Amino acid sequence: MKNDLQFDFTVDKTTKTVFITREFDAEQALVWDAFTKPELLDQWVAPKPWTARTKHMNFEVGGRRFYAMVSPEGDERWSVQEYTAITPKSNFKMYNTFADKDENKELPGSDWDYNFSEQNGITKVVITIYNESLARLERMIEMGFKEGFTASVDNLEKLLATLSKNNS
Repeated sequence: MKNDLQFDFTVDKTTKTVFITREFDAEQALVWDAFTKPELLDQWVAPKPWTARTKHMNFEVGGRRFYAMVSPEGDERWSVQEYTAITPKSNFKMYNTFADKDENKELPGSDWDYNFSEQNGITKVVITIYNESLARLERMIEMGFKEGFTASVDNLEKLLATLSKNNS
């Protein structure tokens, strides 16, 4: 596992946008799968000791993922992701909102744009998150989004190392 992989996390309140760049020591197809297949997403996307549970996911334009972040005490924080554009293996876009257990959205939400590229076996993921309101962005920050996201991508790095080893 390489230790010099890029990780940048920038919040721009003036544009209500979060910019994230993260490199992974894995092939692009594997990283793509980790972001787009529920059985892989649920293994890494929640920062420990939380877990993720996808209730349903249909990864296609117009499809959606409905999932919960589950605390060690069993508290559930639900979200809905609606896929608005997909270019296989290189880009997908989605609209994300918090929700209740019955899939009723809590607006406003945010637009997420994921870009994947590979060079010399290192896959770079660039994520741009535009929030519809400054209040939503500030809520994400208050909820520990940066710390949680950092922990999640560390989980992903470990999962990718295991999957890469199993595929070789």
